[in-house]
Amino acid sequence: MTTFSSIAVLALGLAAASPAFAQTSMEDDETIVDTAADAGATASWQLQRIAKLDDAGPTLNAVIAINPDAPAEALAAQQAGLPLMGRTVLVKDNIETREMPTTAGSLALAGNMTRRDAPLIANLRDAGGVVLGKTNLSEWANIRDFRSTSGWSAVGGLTRNPHAIDRNTCGSSSGSGAAVAAGFAWAAIGTETNGSITCPASINGIVGFKPTVGLVSRTHVVPISSTQDTAGPMTRTVKDAAMLLTAIAGSDPADDATAEADTHTRDFTEGLENASLVGVRIGVMRKQVGDRDDVAELFDAALADLKAAGAELVEIEFEPNEEMDRDSFTVLLFELREEMGKYLRSIPPVTGREQMTPRSLADLIAFNERHSYSELRWFGQGIFELAEQTTDRAAYEAARENAVHLAGERGIDMLLAKNGVQFLVAPTMGPAWTTDLVNGDNYNGSIGFGSPAAIAGYPHLTVPMGGVEDLPIGLSIIGAKWQDWDVLKAGAAYERARTAAIPTPDFKRWMEQSGHPAE
Repeated sequence: MTTFSSIAVLALGLAAASPAFAQTSMEDDETIVDTAADAGATASWQLQRIAKLDDAGPTLNAVIAINPDAPAEALAAQQAGLPLMGRTVLVKDNIETREMPTTAGSLALAGNMTRRDAPLIANLRDAGGVVLGKTNLSEWANIRDFRSTSGWSAVGGLTRNPHAIDRNTCGSSSGSGAAVAAGFAWAAIGTETNGSITCPASINGIVGFKPTVGLVSRTHVVPISSTQDTAGPMTRTVKDAAMLLTAIAGSDPADDATAEADTHTRDFTEGLENASLVGVRIGVMRKQVGDRDDVAELFDAALADLKAAGAELVEIEFEPNEEMDRDSFTVLLFELREEMGKYLRSIPPVTGREQMTPRSLADLIAFNERHSYSELRWFGQGIFELAEQTTDRAAYEAARENAVHLAGERGIDMLLAKNGVQFLVAPTMGPAWTTDLVNGDNYNGSIGFGSPAAIAGYPHLTVPMGGVEDLPIGLSIIGAKWQDWDVLKAGAAYERARTAAIPTPDFKRWMEQSGHPAE
């Protein structure tokens, strides 16, 4: 973790002086953000928690960098009466914040100190949210190679799952998912192109919300795809996700996709407490459960909870569309080369280092080749190389039109209309797999229904629905474009109706197993 040792000392000193901290054990499941009289003390406590569980002993490696001014900023926001009242947020390290570098996990951007806030971060601060630090991620948001390991980056190392440290965190918002599960901050912000919020949220046992593409600005966010990229909340509850979304959403003149955002932005927490599923028709994506009986049993229990809450369940037959996935991949390849080049060229030059800043995808490929031991030891850059060769604009435009059409109008929209349902549900992912840097990821036979939502740019919420051997499993709730508030209300209603036990990390157990004292 960068810049941590001095910050850990700062956190320990502040926390020791805090009455709110003194009442809270490091092993407690709950953070104190909503009960502490002093938001600054809460931020200090969280810094100490990171020092204990992320930087010392068997590290989680969830956090890449820390903002040492967070306690003071939190107290100031609380005293100013701003809506988020100094609540702390960890930010995925492909989103620019003015006080820390933005690396996307790559050594090529280790010095990328732009001193810019992404508009979504400016919105967060205006609402009284405080950037506590940056989280590790799957390097380049998991778009570098076919055989990558989620949660690994050359800058941050390997992020570990707080439920079982030999297990994966999924990606690419790996550190964001692990950090929230570990109680390092009130919330985190992740980004998703195809599953990068919802998968790590499910795997780490938290709530993750991928909003409609265009609801949240992508300016000053290291890109993959202008068609599919979005940032979104990763939190412990649906209400917290709605609070964070309210803060960060909105139109941005520099991002054409957000032109309609202001017309769909609202207080997304409104109505959540009383949201009802009575009479709500929900489509059950049975074939997207996968081949695990234990996941199927959890899903059946979640369906029973939905039904007990008054929902009407409709079984839906759906076969994955290989043409949609094929054309979507073409879109990602073409847009990766173009959008990455635009972003890299936007980085302010550093005097005396102008020639050291990469300005194109080709520059990144060359950098990785020059630093192959650090960057390419565990997996290569086959997708980068393929993207660099994907230059046929006419083929790209045809692929984009077809993929979005198959995922949206001929996919989710058709399923909703044909079956007269408002939402679609399926398991998000299976349980976390054992991390294997040599062989890469193993998704344990999971299918889910996240790809159509990602390709169409539609809202996708995952809420914990139980666990398999203490490893969390999430329930996906998917709706139509701009139905973000409705999806969140459905998620809040399910959250209240849920009867399954939700796994929580046992930090004392895994620290003792690793030979480190729990206190």
